[in-house]
Amino acid sequence: QVQMVESGGASVQAGGSLRLSCTASGLTFAAYPLGWFRQFPEKEREGISIISGSGGSTYYVDSVKGRFTIYRDNGKNTLYLQMNNLKPEDTAMYYCAASRRAFGMWSLLPQDYGYWGQGTQVTVAS
Repeated sequence: QVQMVESGGASVQAGGSLRLSCTASGLTFAAYPLGWFRQFPEKEREGISIISGSGGSTYYVDSVKGRFTIYRDNGKNTLYLQMNNLKPEDTAMYYCAASRRAFGMWSLLPQDYGYWGQGTQVTVAS
């Protein structure tokens, strides 16, 4: 059974930093592309960053590019999202997710992900 558990969400002031973590079990971690998603109240979940299984390839949506960094430690089965220069509009529930299958699609569409964490809340005050 695959489990993904996020941590690191908190309330911070604008301009601050947070690091989210996501530890996975029950899958061959290094074989799966992983993504970070966020969901605003009453909005659809949206992908913000993806990383390849090896960690050698990454992608960011424009709204977080240059401020967020995705990386992974395959030895610890853990995915990270370093978030710097946080803005009030970053306030959301953040989720990590693993592709539906090993060596899966390079995609930030939620439907292409089969395993999800429970989410961690990030709140940025102005």
